[in-house]
Formats: sequence, structure tokens, C-alpha cells
Amino acid sequence: MTKYILVSGGVISGIGKGVIASSTGLLLKMTGLKVTAIKIDPYMNIDAGTMKPTEHGEVYVLNDGGEVDLDLGNYERYLDVTLSRENNITTGKIYSEVIQRERRGDYLGKTVQIIPHVTNAIQDWIERVSHVPVDDTDETPDVCIVELGGTVGDIESAPFIEAMRQFQFRVGHENFALIHVSLVPDMHGEQKTKPTQATVRDVRGLGLMPDLVACRLMSSRPLEDATKAKISMFCHVGKDQVLGVHDVSSVYHVPMLLAEQGLVPYLQKRLDLGSINIPKAMVEHGHSIHDRWQRLTEGQERPYGEVTIVLVGKYTDVTDSYMSVTKSLEHAALRCNRKLKLQYLESSHLEPSTLDAAPAQYHNAWRTLVMADGVLVPGGFGDRGTDGMILATKWAREQKKPFLGICFGFQLAVVEWARNVCGWTDAHHTEIDEHTPNPVVVYMPEISKTQLGGTMRLGLRATHFEPGTEKWSKLRKLYGGASPIYERHRHRWEVNPLYVERLQASGLEFIGKDDKGERMQAFEVRGHPYFVGLQAHPEFCTRPLNPSPPFLGLVAASCGMSMLEEQLVGQSNYKSPHPHPAPAEEVNGLEGKEAPKVNGSKPHA
Repeated sequence: MTKYILVSGGVISGIGKGVIASSTGLLLKMTGLKVTAIKIDPYMNIDAGTMKPTEHGEVYVLNDGGEVDLDLGNYERYLDVTLSRENNITTGKIYSEVIQRERRGDYLGKTVQIIPHVTNAIQDWIERVSHVPVDDTDETPDVCIVELGGTVGDIESAPFIEAMRQFQFRVGHENFALIHVSLVPDMHGEQKTKPTQATVRDVRGLGLMPDLVACRLMSSRPLEDATKAKISMFCHVGKDQVLGVHDVSSVYHVPMLLAEQGLVPYLQKRLDLGSINIPKAMVEHGHSIHDRWQRLTEGQERPYGEVTIVLVGKYTDVTDSYMSVTKSLEHAALRCNRKLKLQYLESSHLEPSTLDAAPAQYHNAWRTLVMADGVLVPGGFGDRGTDGMILATKWAREQKKPFLGICFGFQLAVVEWARNVCGWTDAHHTEIDEHTPNPVVVYMPEISKTQLGGTMRLGLRATHFEPGTEKWSKLRKLYGGASPIYERHRHRWEVNPLYVERLQASGLEFIGKDDKGERMQAFEVRGHPYFVGLQAHPEFCTRPLNPSPPFLGLVAASCGMSMLEEQLVGQSNYKSPHPHPAPAEEVNGLEGKEAPKVNGSKPHA
């Protein structure tokens, strides 16, 4: 019987439920258990695909093309698993499914209501997805972590709370536990417990009894014993059921922080995890994860030096817009034993118009760019700030600074090359100028121009390296010399095939292409320390213990050529997080697993 751990939150949103849920799953995986995770988002959207990054953080893309909440990225990175779009439940998905059932007559003419029809649909979804294998064992998970987004008490989350109240009886007391995350504010040196008392009272009033209360403190000061005792008394839990989660130097320390407070022994007793038969090989694998994670966190506290990367982007006001990019750089810096100094640079500040409107801002932006060890231009949409991205790319290319362009950054690097190397000064991206005389980046012919949700080129795709690149390409060596490689995509535009031959003749070598050899997916410039671009989003496949190769190359090259050479040698045994991916034509259809149907059909790929 699968064990379920619900992680809910109170007082405020964005309190850290995702990291606590991921850390809990990681600790259980260290014991040899197989763990999966589900995120519930109470918003009405079908998925996160049409949301602005500045409103909800980055849109995380899965192998099957699912566009989901960024917390699923936390789950995949911490647990080293491969999730599907079904692991992200939204109100939109649930209501769509219930309405479709009603239209088919599945409810036999009954009045369709929130209880029991919506709540049953939620429970059925969780139970179904919790049994889908997510790792290379291809076996049913032992434990499913369910994170309820938002804050307990919100109107939109009420059906999910009620569903989980019913669910605890469906699966049985010994198979269901609740971790409730609350805020403990520090007021002039005194840790206040009233907000936690209130939110636990709300949860209990809704029929759920917290087994563990995780107290989030927004400072480096740990939870005091007196505070813990008070929460224990007023929240009807033992002192060993109150966990303190204060600010630490890195989120990678959170699992060990929870372990020190007895999280695992408590859950083992509460959920009778000892009754699960864990093969010896899985126990040893869990111990290996523990040891490597311990070394990771210890090494982070003793870096050899510092490396500065400047991220030239469009959504820098909300850094969660680049969550996976940030994590990829962190993982690469950890591998290189360097402290990462990441500077977010609003690309429009590099543009001449800013020199007229805000000269100090303009000069500060260029100073930030010039002082960096490496330059990263990530994905994005729209024309705002694109000239600044192109200028940053030009500077990195000409000054021999390590550069990595991702998706939109890849496309704009092609525009920059066309303008300044090929001499086509009017070359452009057709999203920005659809009437440009030299459209070097164009809309893909198979992509819908009328429906935006779920219609991009999405999900895990193969990239085949060109013959001969194994002799010189740094990027290919970073992937261990493998071909094809698999990365996740999310785009509507591509390099115009009509210009490829001329671009390559000028020195921009497209070293990676799609299955048919028609779509350009990676370039690299010879004679440059590291000038690389990928159409894919490799940040979605990074792991703390297995950094994304393109990001590792950028950080290593930014540390110096000797570090890059060292990492190129070390990557000869690189293991992809997707060692046995489905064929490209099957990945987005989620064949073999039941995918949610939207508007009567499977979601578009």
C-alpha cells in the first residue's frame, strides 16, 4: 500500500512548502524507498503554460511536454525522478474532467456537485498518479508526497482540503500523514506562535490533524525550545512533532536540518515504513545518495574561489522566473567547487535608449556585464529588451567571454551573428519584426497561431550531433561524447532553414540537429573559450549531483580553461537523467500512461 504525506501551508503563501516537501522525499529516498510527488495548484488554469513568469515564476517543462508549476522542478531535482503532466493537479484540470464525465453521462443523471463528484475526482487522480513509476526501477513508488499549493483557508483550495480529509479515510490512518508548514515571525527578538496556533486550529477545524508542524523562521535564528514547547501545547502535538526550519546558507542544507530533528524516525513509526520490504540494492543506493549529498553540502561551505555569472534577461524583477537556470548554475558551481555570484541584469538597461533616459542605470548595467566571468542569455518572449540581449551576446563573442544562449538566447545569438559577422544588418527575429528582409529566425510551420495554451514544440526531444564534432566540440564532450542527447524544449520559433548554409559558411557551426536533420538545435563557435547555444532548455534536466552539461561548461570556462579541461575529462562518464527516453514521436503523447484529456483530446504537443 502506497504511503501518502500531505504538505500544506498556513499564514502566508511562498513559505517554503516545496523545499520541505522535496527534502522530506529525499530523506525517505535515502532509506531506500521509492518516492514520487504530486503538486496541487488551486488556480483555474489548465496548466501554467500561459502564465507570465513575473506572476507565477518560471513555467517548468516535463518530458511529456507538460507545462507545470516550478515546484515540480524541485521534486525532480531533489528526488532524481521523471514526472509527467499528471503530477500537477489544477482546479482547471479537475473541473474539466468532471464536466467531460457529466457530458458523457458517467454520473447517471445525478446532480453533479463539489461533494462528492469533484472531491472524488481529486482523490481518484492522486491515487492513480501515485502508482505510476517515476525512476529507473520502473516499479510502483512506496511513498507519494502531495503538496497543496496556496494557503489553508483560501476559497479556491477548499475542495482540495475536503478531498484530502476524505482521502485519509480512503487509504487508512497508517498510510496518511500531514506536515503543516507555518510561519513563526520574530518580533524584536521574540518568536511569536499565535499565527501557527491559528493556522493549525483552521486545519483541524477542516478535519485534518497535523502530524508534524514545520515552523518556518525568516532568519538564521533556530526555533527555540520554549517556542517549540508552546506550539506543542497549543497545537495538540508532541515536542518531537514540531520542526524548526530557519534560514540556512543554502536550500541543500534543509534535508539535513530536518533529519537532525528526527523527521525520518517519526515518519517510519507513524506510517509503519518498516513493513515495506526494501531490497538490499535500494538500501545501498539510498546510503550512496546520503553520502554524496553530505559531501555536496560540506563542499559548498568550503569553496575554492568565486565565479561571477551575469544573467541578461527580461524578467529579472522576479528571480523565480529563472528558477531552473539559477539551480543549474548552482549545481555547476558546486561541481567546480566555486561560490556562485549570480547577477541578474535587466537587458533593456544595456540599450542606447536607457543612456538617454537613465545614464547611471545604463553605465551600471554595462559595468556589471564587463566585470562578469561569464554571460548567460536565457529564454523569453516578446520584443522588450531584445536589443540589450543582442548587445550582450556581441560583447561576449568579441571579447572572448564564455557565453551560453538558451532558447530565445540561442535565437538572438543567431541574429547577432547574422548582423555583425555575415553583414546582414537588417537581419532579425520574426517575432520582433515579421517584415524583416532577412528573417533568420521564423515561426515553425506546424505551430498554431490562434491557440496559445499547450501548442508550442514541447517536451523531451533528441539532438543529434554532426559527424566529426566528437573531435573538437566542447559541448559534445560535456555530454560524454554521446549522440543523440535528450533535452526538453519549449518554443514556437526556429532558425530559418533557408539561411543555415550561409550561416555555417561564415563560421557559425550548427553542431546539433533534430531527428530529420532539418531543425537547428545547437551551435558552437570554434576558437572561442566557450560560445554555445541550445534551442532546448537544458536547465530542466539538471540535478544537484549531476549538473546540466551546458551550464557546467559555462561555469567551468568562466573559472578558467584549466577548470574547463578538467570538467571535460570528468564528463567522459556522464550519465543522462533520462537514460532510456521514449522515441521522440512518443514522448509528448505520454503513450503507456493515462494522460488527462482536455477539451476531449490529449493536450497538444
